[in-house]
Amino acid sequence: MARKHPDWKPDLLRMHREEIGLTLEDTGEKLREIAERHGFNIAANFQTIWGHEKGSVYPGPHYRRAYCRLYRRNEAQLGFRKALPGEDAPVESVPAPASAERKLPDQPDAVRKALSSIREGTDDVDSEALRNRVVNAWSRHTAGASTDGPTVILVGGYAGSGKSEFAKFLGGLTGWPILDKDSLTRPLVDQLLVSLGGEAHDRSSELYREKVRPLEYRCLMEAAWDNLDCGISAILDAPFITEFAQSAWMQRFQNRCRSKRVSVATIWVECDVESMREYIEFRGAARDAWKMEAWDEYALGLDLKFRPQGPHFVVDNRLGAAVALVDEARDVLSGGGL
Repeated sequence: MARKHPDWKPDLLRMHREEIGLTLEDTGEKLREIAERHGFNIAANFQTIWGHEKGSVYPGPHYRRAYCRLYRRNEAQLGFRKALPGEDAPVESVPAPASAERKLPDQPDAVRKALSSIREGTDDVDSEALRNRVVNAWSRHTAGASTDGPTVILVGGYAGSGKSEFAKFLGGLTGWPILDKDSLTRPLVDQLLVSLGGEAHDRSSELYREKVRPLEYRCLMEAAWDNLDCGISAILDAPFITEFAQSAWMQRFQNRCRSKRVSVATIWVECDVESMREYIEFRGAARDAWKMEAWDEYALGLDLKFRPQGPHFVVDNRLGAAVALVDEARDVLSGGGL
């Protein structure tokens, strides 16, 4: 474990548990409550928690996210990893608590904190304006009011980068439909590949790239226009690697949106290689099998400096930092606590 997670400090989990006076069994119960709220896949029995605290078992992604919600700390503060630039440093010692209950922040503050991970990727976009647009949509959504005009948000990123988590968060806030490429097309894509003589879960061959992939994205974009033409905003969730790399494609999309008075926001979710690998391995999707089997080759093809052509925003989800803020905001919005 020390070689794979050299910055891990498992004793901090015990320190935080004892700070609020929880037993291992109590901790497991609260982690399961958090898991139910957030859809995390964890058993959270006391033996597993003990293993985490003793350092014999490194917590997986959903466990770490649940611990962050339970103790109201980020992963760096809980000793899972080093802090990112600008992120709060690990808490080496835990002060005596004033109360066993932590006060939840205000909902608007939690939402804005989660959206603070959106930053300008180019000089011709305004992250504060986008945040305000999302917050205003959230306010109207919760109040049952109508929106002013349609917005389309394209959320792209490599597999395992956290783009779907961020897209779902935006959708939950605004009430805008989420159009996920895989959800829309996967069953048909699998059957089409087989009918063309390929394998159902292939996503790397020339057959897929030339015959199938263009149809996937055509379906996604047509579904988006069906909504936008009716004045309904939409959030598109897909890698968009090829599309974002083509300035002509991006310009055509911007022009068509402008002609229909549709506001556009392109978001690239960046992440580090190890975090992407961990999440891909954790979710265990059949379509990712080839990535895991040839990981070194696949990883060499990832351009961590990739950015979309044209105006865009960037969400920094290295080491899961942005998704952690999303989890915090969801907890606040649901009224979750200890």
